[in-house]
Amino acid sequence: MSSLQLPASATLEQAAALAETLPEAVASGTGVLSVDASALQAFDTSTIALLMQARRLAGAAGRGFELVGAPAKLAELARLYGVEELLSLSSSSRAPGA
Repeated sequence: MSSLQLPASATLEQAAALAETLPEAVASGTGVLSVDASALQAFDTSTIALLMQARRLAGAAGRGFELVGAPAKLAELARLYGVEELLSLSSSSRAPGA
């Protein structure tokens, strides 16, 4: 298993740089790719696209994908776009108290 820690800000301004780190994060481990979103404070729809790209890359590499520590607002945004289940967002994957 490998983990990718998202920074406090993952908006459109940071999305391209973050997307460049995804292939290495996927290639650097085996099993489930765990993306930790607990530090996220600023995010937008590009964050959803980034997470979907991470999921696609993990799947293409034969790996699982999980998103942990997602802020409640990120889960709401994913729900709005209809990708909550694809991003494995459930009450158990959100940060405590979120």
